Amino acid sequence: MDDGDVVERVLSHVRDGTTDEGGEVWREPVENYRSEERFRRELEVMRRLPVPFCPSAALREPGDHVARQAAGVPIVAVRGRDGIVRAFRNACRHRGAEVASGMGCANSFVCPFHGWTYALDGQLRHVQHDHGFPDLDKEAHGLLPVLAQERSGIVFVTQIGEGDGRDPGEGLPDLSSPDLDLLKSSDQEVDINWKVQVEGAIEGYHIRFGHPETFFPYGYDNLNVVEHCGPNSRVTFPFRRIEKLADVPPAERDIRGRVTYVYHLFPNALVTVLSRHTILVVFEPVAPGRTRNISYSLADTAGVKAATETAKRDANFVSQSGAPEDRALAESVQRTMTSGANEHFTFGHFENAIIHFHRNLDDALQGAPTS
Repeated sequence: MDDGDVVERVLSHVRDGTTDEGGEVWREPVENYRSEERFRRELEVMRRLPVPFCPSAALREPGDHVARQAAGVPIVAVRGRDGIVRAFRNACRHRGAEVASGMGCANSFVCPFHGWTYALDGQLRHVQHDHGFPDLDKEAHGLLPVLAQERSGIVFVTQIGEGDGRDPGEGLPDLSSPDLDLLKSSDQEVDINWKVQVEGAIEGYHIRFGHPETFFPYGYDNLNVVEHCGPNSRVTFPFRRIEKLADVPPAERDIRGRVTYVYHLFPNALVTVLSRHTILVVFEPVAPGRTRNISYSLADTAGVKAATETAKRDANFVSQSGAPEDRALAESVQRTMTSGANEHFTFGHFENAIIHFHRNLDDALQGAPTS
């Protein structure tokens, strides 16, 4: 659905007092958020699917790299001298120490333990006092690669195999523009199951009560457009000022600044697009009740100072108001999981994107193709 169709759908909902609805109710067992066995299987899914790792904007130049744990495995992604992004298991082939940490730029990766040195393409180039390893085959001892795919300005990593055969960039916004600058990144652990955080971001049923003084005054109570593309979803959160477009000819309508698009990148990432500000968040599971929230904040500035200030303002509004409210609600949900009050959580017609998420996760856990 293009922007014009989204505007028409939103204005129709405003006029009729409706919203996009699904056709079923889903009951998800609470035990699925607490089970160690289920958690282990979810990590296995994340290792065999193409999962967002970082934005391309974090790897602009040769040697730019991002190193972190993904699905419990240390991974480093780096842009090579040939412009190609590659990813490796972040472990020296000598004694296993990590060869990179955090974000940075390097000409090569030097193991901090014994100085073994790897080129940006992963090849082992230098061994300290190599006469002590007379039979070492350097070609066979490069960093162990995993599949990296750069699509729509996002680097996807598949740790096991070749993924599920789909294009991981299908249906996503294009974040590959050279005008899209990395404003900041953050890494925070929270005591929340990763799925609870995904769920809270892809439905607008909670806006009135969850964000009464932040988002709701500018938006609507339970009015969203929901679309699916494969296992991914896009949920449109309109601002009230979109109603000004009702008297504008369709060909002249400009949706920028009038909606927030939230893309769910199955299984554990979100891309949130505002007028000048885009956020990629990856929910990295640490334990059934703990998650690392890894966030990359991007500004569409085109070198314009005023645009940069607008992006920073939007970023601060999200990070200092709505996000803490969502986190507090998710923490509340997490705390009640041991209360015995609910055997399952119920998702209704207004939470269609969540139902789509759980159906695809169940399929992936059973080894079936996502849809």
